[in-house]
Amino acid sequence: MAEGEGTPTSAQIDNRDYSWAFWPVVPLYPYSKRRTIRKEIVKDTIWTFDQLQGIFYVVVPIRMTVIKLEPEGLLVYAPVAPTPECIRLVKELVAEHGEVKYILLTTVSGIEHKVFVGPFARSFPEAQVFVAPQQWSFPVNLPLSWLGLPAKRTSVLPFDSSNTPLADQFDWAILGPIDLGLGKFAEVALFHRRSRTLMLTDCVVSIPENPPAIVQFDSYPLLFHAKDCASDVVADTHENRRKGWQRIALFAMYFRPRVLEVPPWSGVLASALTAPERSRRAYFGLYPFKWKTDWVRSFEALRGGGRLFVAPILQTLILNRAPRETLDWVDKVASWDFQRIVPCHFDSAIDSWPREFRQAFSFLEKHSPVNSLPEDDFKLLRQIDAGLNKTGLVPPAKEKV
Repeated sequence: MAEGEGTPTSAQIDNRDYSWAFWPVVPLYPYSKRRTIRKEIVKDTIWTFDQLQGIFYVVVPIRMTVIKLEPEGLLVYAPVAPTPECIRLVKELVAEHGEVKYILLTTVSGIEHKVFVGPFARSFPEAQVFVAPQQWSFPVNLPLSWLGLPAKRTSVLPFDSSNTPLADQFDWAILGPIDLGLGKFAEVALFHRRSRTLMLTDCVVSIPENPPAIVQFDSYPLLFHAKDCASDVVADTHENRRKGWQRIALFAMYFRPRVLEVPPWSGVLASALTAPERSRRAYFGLYPFKWKTDWVRSFEALRGGGRLFVAPILQTLILNRAPRETLDWVDKVASWDFQRIVPCHFDSAIDSWPREFRQAFSFLEKHSPVNSLPEDDFKLLRQIDAGLNKTGLVPPAKEKV
């Protein structure tokens, strides 16, 4: 749905338009039915396509960005599920601005991004596919063609941004791949010079105060997380939707922030037996969350007024494995003259400049100010990090630069 058209009535909705048949490959909510919202970010130049994904109703946007090429044609950064609705919305742009010429797979580890590229490319058989270097799969490392990517028109994106037909309109920088023992992490930052827009995948986010539009098509996940206990019946109001969204953001960023307690399972099971809703959709009444009264303060500290920051899981488990390499990549990206950032998750089209982007990674520096995110909320992630270090399967964190 293109933003601004309004929410369709039930009579207008054809569920086949939202169908995603390959959802069992990555069984994330909302499974086989995925809505799409298209939004114009820069007039006649850049559009975002938002869909939804989550586990246990911790639902967040996943985003594809489409950029108009000069003199004509389109580039697709990080495809989402090619549902009939999504492809129709892309083809509306094709009719006005020319064919999809390039499709970029911008990560090596994010299966929630990789799974869509092959099926999306089949909808645009003339497009050339570029993938981040050193792709891998688990448990068996398979050739790209076995993962559904078209063999004859798929190439590895070179580190040198002067060696492809993209170089006349874009700069890019590839982070990594960073060795994580069991796998690798990489990200392609793409800078569109004409619009001064930077596209990123996972490295930075900004958290909106209110739930994004794509999350509000189905209010159930928001209201589920707005409950304070299993017996609550939560009214569908703007305040409760916002409450659920803010708790979802805390859960998604930290897994278990300081303000979230997990009660004993004996109590969780007992509460489930008396819950007013015990359907499969409601997880049979199970609600294993207990939020402290000051959880809003924790959300405000996380959001920081909408500032740019690096997700805690990347800070704690990934980028600290390669601080020098990461900062070299950050400095290269910060040398570009961008004025907005479009990441693949949470807020989109963030007004931001190189200095703010560079500051988001100061946690990797020895003499930087204290991390702007509360240390108490990192407790579970620090425990996971320590456990991984004990196994020896994952390289330990390196000293700050």
